[in-house]
Amino acid sequence: MSYPGYPPAGGSYPPGSGPYQQAPGGFPPQPGAYPAQGGYFPPQPGAFPPGAGYPQQGGGYPAQAGGYPAAQGGGFFPPQAGGYPAAQPGGYPTAQPGGYPAGQPGGYPTAQPGGYPNMPQAGGWGGQPGFGAPGAGVPQGYPGGPAPGQQPMPQYPGAPVPNPSMPGYGGGAPAGPAVPAVNRGFRGTIKDFPGADPLRDVEVLRKATKGFGTDENAIIELLGSRSIKQRVPLCAAYKTTYGKDLINELKSELTGNFESLVLAMLKSPAQFDASELKEAIAGAGTDEACLIEILSSRCNAEIQEINRIYKTDYGKKLEDAISSDTSGHFRRLLISLSQGNRDEKETVDISLAKQDAQKLYAAGEKKVGTDESQFNAILCARSKPHLKQVFHEYQQMCGKDVEKSICGEMSGNVESGMVAVVKCIKNTPAYFAERLHKAMAGAGTKDRTLIRVMVSRSEVDMLDIRQEYLRLYGKSLYTTISADTSGDYKKLLLKLCGGSD
Repeated sequence: MSYPGYPPAGGSYPPGSGPYQQAPGGFPPQPGAYPAQGGYFPPQPGAFPPGAGYPQQGGGYPAQAGGYPAAQGGGFFPPQAGGYPAAQPGGYPTAQPGGYPAGQPGGYPTAQPGGYPNMPQAGGWGGQPGFGAPGAGVPQGYPGGPAPGQQPMPQYPGAPVPNPSMPGYGGGAPAGPAVPAVNRGFRGTIKDFPGADPLRDVEVLRKATKGFGTDENAIIELLGSRSIKQRVPLCAAYKTTYGKDLINELKSELTGNFESLVLAMLKSPAQFDASELKEAIAGAGTDEACLIEILSSRCNAEIQEINRIYKTDYGKKLEDAISSDTSGHFRRLLISLSQGNRDEKETVDISLAKQDAQKLYAAGEKKVGTDESQFNAILCARSKPHLKQVFHEYQQMCGKDVEKSICGEMSGNVESGMVAVVKCIKNTPAYFAERLHKAMAGAGTKDRTLIRVMVSRSEVDMLDIRQEYLRLYGKSLYTTISADTSGDYKKLLLKLCGGSD
């Protein structure tokens, strides 16, 4: 059986005896084709190729595992196991690792008279990059690399990429617009502990509370190195394993602020906030600062979850509890915040911000008396990026900070509430740094505030709070906590703090 155009006669590939006979218009190309040299391919033994032509490659063309073994007696590429099998009509056989198996449909296209066959669709001959001849509409050197003597394609790996927005060789989505280098990473101090297992952790807690005395250090080390989502399942795991309530066990073993801190760390964020709101409303006197702190700093989803848990755990809507314990414009402010319905768009309409700034000016500085409802409507409904722009426009308009205007126009709880909302929107970490400073300044420590802020912000922005504390008060938060607390309570608080600055 002969195969049109493959191989040539005399000095052919393999020598022209047997079924492979000379055919007119065969391979290699005639003079002027590729490569430009006389003779046939392969050349006579002893040179590949003779004289000018394709540069000699180390180890053959190319030498690789599973490649083309040499013929016995010095010939080139005889058909044998793992080499070229009998050719089938329709073109070269499909390349497979370890040699060329029998041809199959969809293999190499037939050779064109006077030159190389067309470029295979993917991967080059033999699936190896760089050995394919250019076909119609395919740039030389692609996909494997540039042809000899040619410059690399601009997107070929290793060459400079002239347009960074275009994907390089290998595909992929175009790069998006450049984003300024801002620190948007994790800013908390407590991270997930690798490989934490609730069943092993409750065993540690069981040993720490079982028998005579309590191993507080074991409790500190375990809770101080677990994230909220790793701590919360411990109560269920403890009851499953030992048939006892972990909270009750800890209450019987621990006391004071250390007990309060440990129990706070075993609640989910929404459970902890709901319990703090309940205590702020139902306790001796109302802790208005706690109400404002929580409701002004949580996002919509968090506030809605707090509302759900409050109703479930305490049998009463949070709004009703607030309404029955507060009054006047302060009550309206808290109820507005408790809806969890603030606009959360990131975009800012400058013209609208200017209008809102004018409304605030008209409701306060510009008139006798103050229209608190206008402040309430803007401060509780607009998005935080929008309000930052409003505060800027207000400063530009009347040369006065909005906080100072509020302090001059309002008084009592509504003043402190509005100012807290403004501070939290302008710089949340600075607001919490101030809350911590006030909790530890002067005689005595407001431990409930200290615990609440340290627990609730440890996985949110504690690193930023530490920086703001140092900037505002000239000493590290770590140092202040160390000086103002003691014992196991101090050790666990410092775990939440995460280090000194």
